[in-house]
Amino acid sequence: MAAAGVCGPTPLVFRLHEGAPELVREVLLERGWEEYDEQGQEEGGWNLYWRTSAFHNSDYENILPWQRLNHHPKTVGITRKDCLARNLKRMRGTFGSGLYNFSPTTFILPNDYTRFLAEYTKHRLKNGGRSGYWICKPVDLSRGRGIFIFEDIRDLVYDSSVIVQRYISNPLLISGYKFDLRIYVCVKSFKPLIIYMHQEGMVRFATEKYNLTSLDNLYSHLTNTSINKFGPFYTTDKERVGQGCKWTMSKFRCFLHSQGINELFLWQKINSIVTLTLLTIAPSVPSSPNSVELFGFDILIDAKYKPWLLEVNYSPALTIDCQVDVTVKKVLLNDLVDLMNYKSMDSVRQRGYLKQKYKRPCYLGSQSLRSPVLPKSMCEHHPGNKKSHSIHSTFSDSMRYFPSVEMNRIRTTRNSISNTKHSALNPILIPHSKTAAVTGNRKTHPVLSQMTEAIQWSEASDIEPEFDDRNLSTRVSPWQASRQPAGGCCKLPAIHIQKYKTPKFPWDPKSQDKSTPPLRVGDFILTFPFNEVTLKASWDKLNIKTAVHEVHKLIGQLASGCSHKQKRGMEDELDRCKEKKDFGSLFWGPTNPPLLSECHLSN
Repeated sequence: MAAAGVCGPTPLVFRLHEGAPELVREVLLERGWEEYDEQGQEEGGWNLYWRTSAFHNSDYENILPWQRLNHHPKTVGITRKDCLARNLKRMRGTFGSGLYNFSPTTFILPNDYTRFLAEYTKHRLKNGGRSGYWICKPVDLSRGRGIFIFEDIRDLVYDSSVIVQRYISNPLLISGYKFDLRIYVCVKSFKPLIIYMHQEGMVRFATEKYNLTSLDNLYSHLTNTSINKFGPFYTTDKERVGQGCKWTMSKFRCFLHSQGINELFLWQKINSIVTLTLLTIAPSVPSSPNSVELFGFDILIDAKYKPWLLEVNYSPALTIDCQVDVTVKKVLLNDLVDLMNYKSMDSVRQRGYLKQKYKRPCYLGSQSLRSPVLPKSMCEHHPGNKKSHSIHSTFSDSMRYFPSVEMNRIRTTRNSISNTKHSALNPILIPHSKTAAVTGNRKTHPVLSQMTEAIQWSEASDIEPEFDDRNLSTRVSPWQASRQPAGGCCKLPAIHIQKYKTPKFPWDPKSQDKSTPPLRVGDFILTFPFNEVTLKASWDKLNIKTAVHEVHKLIGQLASGCSHKQKRGMEDELDRCKEKKDFGSLFWGPTNPPLLSECHLSN
């Protein structure tokens, strides 16, 4: 997307932090974006800031309307393994283990060692001396690092905080190979809670056949690509699985169809796991209107087709290891950018927003004369410059924000400046300063000189039209702008050359658009809110109890039986919903997602 600006077409600009995936750069460049240059572009002159690590609090506090960040603040409650275990335990105590039963029994060591030992002993006595299988994971590592499986407690050795979970020893296998699902979930907003799930995830396989007699064989028990791509059978054409260790979700749907199971019920259970997990942290995540978050949910399906949540990944890997990665991840990133909902105004960044905000803007660099703000660097005390010290100190703190200047006062001041050489410079400049001295000595008084020029030039634009990309299609240099006749459109030169902090645009929660979010953006399917009740519950203060109840109700209805209704097509159903002003989401998971209202839900 590109918009026309005063300097010609203006593309959107992305900023990548060190270590950001190369695929992000590739996709955005293909879309016509430009990469941010810290040396050549002003601070705040970007539209998307992408990083794999967390942002600082100041990044959220200083976010501007045309900018997006790829992380929400404070989501560690589900992305760190021990925090996830604590939050799920809390929700289980509040809403019951019948609903929050999708996570294996978990203990956080060393704190829960006594509780784990009691459970280990209890299970051993109950099963004739067999303790069962357990898996140990470091709480803050990813990509399968530090994970091991054990049966005898004497094999449990750790030197940092870990979680110990009951190992799901009866996984669903495909031709003898263990696998899990990587589900991509985008949280567009936490306040209100808006969740999208991508249709095209990945199936990740172990590269050796599942075998409980060799617990130390990670190629048999772990599905992490970062581990299995180094396995001896990675490139081997494995039975049904093929080469490598990945399938697309589309291929997995074909497998499910061949098994003759209740596919819709499985998808909805996975959908519910995602929603119920995000509800554990939704109330505690601060509002950040221009942030999005892409999570990677790892789901294991057991031999009874029950899905289990293994973990939630922060910044899921976007590296390219095989053709499946290209197929899935490029589409995923393109859909994610579309979901960010950039507008034409975002590409012209600060210029466009100030033009829209002020009816008659007069720019001092990228500031508006309506409420001009001097950069902090120009208000600082410079002890080495005695001549400018008195003037600079006058503009410090209390005088840094100038009062609004009406156009009739500007005209009066301009006439006064042009007709009188030694009169006081009325109301926005300091008392007793001489016009001739100010305008004649740019080196001594650079701020006052350019402020005077701004007043002199402010009448060049008679009536500023509302912002429209079409009005910005002509390239105009600063020199041409300063020579335009009255009634023309001009852009004033910057009042300084140093970088400065862009002005904040305060967010007003009451002004947020409360329209229904789109049901589908590319392959992203809206999964929460999913009906009128959850739509209402998601606004203002999220009603967790109502949301959880609706999820539980939907699961119960689907468990009673779900059959596809063929009486009307999806387009007719959508039209009917629009006429009645009803809200209903699509059913995530199937190849062609139907509306939930198309499924017959019997009580």
